[in-house]
Amino acid sequence: MDEKPVLIAREGQLNGQRWTIETNEFVIGRGSDCQMVLPERQVSRYHAKILYENGRYHVEDLDSKNGTHINGKQITGKALLQDGDEVQIALCVKLLFVGTEATIPLTFDPPTIEGNLTIDPSQRSVSIQGQELNPPLSLAQFRLLEMLYEANGAVCSRDGIVDAVWPGTDGLGVSEQAIDALVRRLRDRLVELDDYNYVVTVRGHGFRLDNTPH
Repeated sequence: MDEKPVLIAREGQLNGQRWTIETNEFVIGRGSDCQMVLPERQVSRYHAKILYENGRYHVEDLDSKNGTHINGKQITGKALLQDGDEVQIALCVKLLFVGTEATIPLTFDPPTIEGNLTIDPSQRSVSIQGQELNPPLSLAQFRLLEMLYEANGAVCSRDGIVDAVWPGTDGLGVSEQAIDALVRRLRDRLVELDDYNYVVTVRGHGFRLDNTPH
């Protein structure tokens, strides 16, 4: 019996979950009818698919908005997948491609983001050096922080922030000033626990989270 390859989520809301690729076309995206449904807002409805052709597995980007990467390199169209490759979906979800079930380690410890600030999406809580922020952040503040946190130091664009914080609005009625005001409020809340500047402005590009230990 042929062994089936597996994808393992290495970050994001699905960290540590596994999917066995049992079809010749395995679609990844935000759509509810995908074989792998990723709830991240940066992921396109039909983002990428894993294909089995001529005895080999490939990944194909489905003209996604935020791109598909293999081992840090963005692909266009279709690319060969090899055991141990890291597939990044929209730079917000990392997936480990394991060629067969037999090669999966019995225990899998997803990598953790090492830093003073941690979040718990299930509780919508934020902690800095073990001290929880109280009262909790507003929904908009938490959505912004969650996006920055999951980007793991990468820059988040203003357009991406609008999609994450105000989903479904297409940016209508959301001004540059509204984004700046939200960033200021988030910084003010984090300062309650630590006067370190976690939310960094990258002029002309957007914002990123500086969560390096200090």
